[in-house]
Amino acid sequence: MEKRLNRSDLMFSLAFLLMLVVAIGAFFYGVKVGTDRAQAGQISEPAEEATASPQPNAYQQQDLVSFYHTVFLSYREFQNDWLESRNKWLSDSTSDRSATLKQLAKTAQLKYDAIKGVYVAPVSPQLKSAQTNYMKSLKLFEEGFAALAADVNEGSAQAALDKIDANSYYKEALKFALNGQKDYFGSMLKWAEAVNADIPANIDGMSAISIADWKELPLIVKLKASSDYMSGQAALTEYLPHDLAAKVDQFIASGQADKRKIKSFNAVADLLISTEAVTSDYFKEVKSRLYASEQLPQLPFFSSGK
Repeated sequence: MEKRLNRSDLMFSLAFLLMLVVAIGAFFYGVKVGTDRAQAGQISEPAEEATASPQPNAYQQQDLVSFYHTVFLSYREFQNDWLESRNKWLSDSTSDRSATLKQLAKTAQLKYDAIKGVYVAPVSPQLKSAQTNYMKSLKLFEEGFAALAADVNEGSAQAALDKIDANSYYKEALKFALNGQKDYFGSMLKWAEAVNADIPANIDGMSAISIADWKELPLIVKLKASSDYMSGQAALTEYLPHDLAAKVDQFIASGQADKRKIKSFNAVADLLISTEAVTSDYFKEVKSRLYASEQLPQLPFFSSGK
């Protein structure tokens, strides 16, 4: 005959089972918490290391060189094609100006696409701005040339050039191109400030530089001043800001500024440009003689190679 459990035995059994369930649950919860904490520790350590890693410095020489090859040269190749076309139109009356503009519009689009694909680190905002300005310039050249191509064969070459120069798209394209150049040379000045604390990084207030002050400026500052000046001229040129700065220095060193009683850099630059005295690569001709001790970023257009 089976023996029935009394009430107290039944309560004891149920209490034991409940305690066993709680103990097992607590064990597995402890295992889970421990595992989660271990995993969290493994994730947080790399995150802390990433946070502690130093950010790349802005305006490093390698960034300036990379920009030269991937952005600046792409734009300059288009500009040189356009300047060569202008000269050809004036020397050859049989040139198919319409076909030339259509091809230049395609080239501008290709250069735009190439520059758009270039990564410029946001840690160097002035370089980023230069890239944006060159892209805007090329886009406007493409749109302006495509629109002008249909009628550009009419009349003389000079009349066609005058029409292009007066076009609103073309004017805006010039502005953005020169602003891109200004930003690029401004980035070089930022680089110089990083390697030499005596270099002033901001010369925006120097709208008119006296000859006396110009003589005392480091070369890299003269280059920025020249690019600022050229951005206000609204003209594309084969020569670059360092060619202008070198010609100004040579003009001053020759005594011509004193002889003509010219008192400012701007006045010298106005005279030299109006007489077409500034030429492409002039800087290289006088570099060893005038700037042997000057510090510049190692960019191709400052050296013998291009």
